[in-house]
Amino acid sequence: MVGLSYAAVPLYRLYCQATGLGGTTGAERSAERIERMEPVRDRLIRVTFNADTHASIQWNFKPQQSEIYVVPGETALAFYKAKNPTDKPIIGISTYNVVPFEAGQYFNKIQCFCFEEQRLNPQEEVDMPVFFYIDPEFAEDPKMAKVDLITLSYTFFEAKEGQKLPLPGYQ
Repeated sequence: MVGLSYAAVPLYRLYCQATGLGGTTGAERSAERIERMEPVRDRLIRVTFNADTHASIQWNFKPQQSEIYVVPGETALAFYKAKNPTDKPIIGISTYNVVPFEAGQYFNKIQCFCFEEQRLNPQEEVDMPVFFYIDPEFAEDPKMAKVDLITLSYTFFEAKEGQKLPLPGYQ
């Protein structure tokens, strides 16, 4: 029971990521699609960044920038910083979401550190990039007409070495 309650939040977020519910983002991997995108220059969006750590992990984790401005159809790069201030190695794994939740379907990450184990040695500090874009279709969705602020939020949890969280729908 303790194990299930510990895993409930990350498993729920994994489910949301796989189904697109709850403000999780798309993971567009088509280089051809990205190259063909036309930026929507008249639609400026402020993207803010949030970082949290679960009580199970003793890391310092924060975004390196509080916000950036992007237009749909243009790629952007942001960085987070993580530090292990302890005297022992710690493995972390992160989940993420996007607010407002409805914007998650348009927020596509090309590269990020989520759902992958990150091992930090004692006193080690690393930069973690997030390469993303907002789909140009965002600008055409009437439900997004008044959305000019999107928040990308990550939460790190401690993982045990070799532990893999199952992705819903995958073997």
